Amino acid sequence: MASNFHASIVSRPLVLLTDFGLQDGYTGIMKGVIAQIAPQARIIDLTHHIPPQNILAGRFCLLNAYRYFPPESVFIGVVDPGVGSHRRGIAVRFAEGFFVGPDNGLVGGILRESPCLEAVSLTNTDYWRVPQPSGTFHGRDIFAAVGAHLSLGLALAQLGDPLDSSELVDLPLSPFQIQPGGLEGSIQYIDHFGNLITNMPGNLLRGKSWTVHLSGQMIISGKTYSSVALGTAIALIGSHNYLEIAVNGGNAQEQFGVNWGDSLTLSFLS
Repeated sequence: MASNFHASIVSRPLVLLTDFGLQDGYTGIMKGVIAQIAPQARIIDLTHHIPPQNILAGRFCLLNAYRYFPPESVFIGVVDPGVGSHRRGIAVRFAEGFFVGPDNGLVGGILRESPCLEAVSLTNTDYWRVPQPSGTFHGRDIFAAVGAHLSLGLALAQLGDPLDSSELVDLPLSPFQIQPGGLEGSIQYIDHFGNLITNMPGNLLRGKSWTVHLSGQMIISGKTYSSVALGTAIALIGSHNYLEIAVNGGNAQEQFGVNWGDSLTLSFLS
């Protein structure tokens, strides 16, 4: 667990995203490893409630959060169903900051918006917590330690072998489709309120009138959740700038019986 930097150095912020939850000690242990290496680290919890093994959900959260953090923030992402397999651990530098985590597409959303400037495979064990990590907890033994070293100013190149950005894993996502008179898309995220966040961008909808068809039902559009009566569904442009389906005071996922990836259509009103 080498470090060439003094612990008093003002560190880059560390932003944690995992599917560990808070009931067990996994998240706290990662923070403990960080504190051993970088006692003055500024640790920010983005979320630890990504649905278990749901890489797409983690990807969505990182993509829609990274721009709200200080420049050069280090994002440690651990949604890692392939832990202990031959999948690589990576560190990536992009214009706004860094990512440390598994090479499984978790950072792919960010890199579509902010191209990769540098990437390495985490092969230098000098910056791991231990040279022989657990086969089930790379978040503790590799990613937390590497992120802590990066937060202290370590050069990315010291962490391992260089990678071309084309070598990084990305996830095959179905884009929305423009159809005569409307759009066809799918649900890309469901938050804990049961709101359905689609892949249809809000900038195609502003200033227009439209309705949405989901599970055989028509949903009217509006600007806020309270634009309709309690218990009524509404389609609106959400804070992530995507078309969102919600139920005022209710749960849209339960009301419509839908899940991640389910399709829906939008019709423009003339």
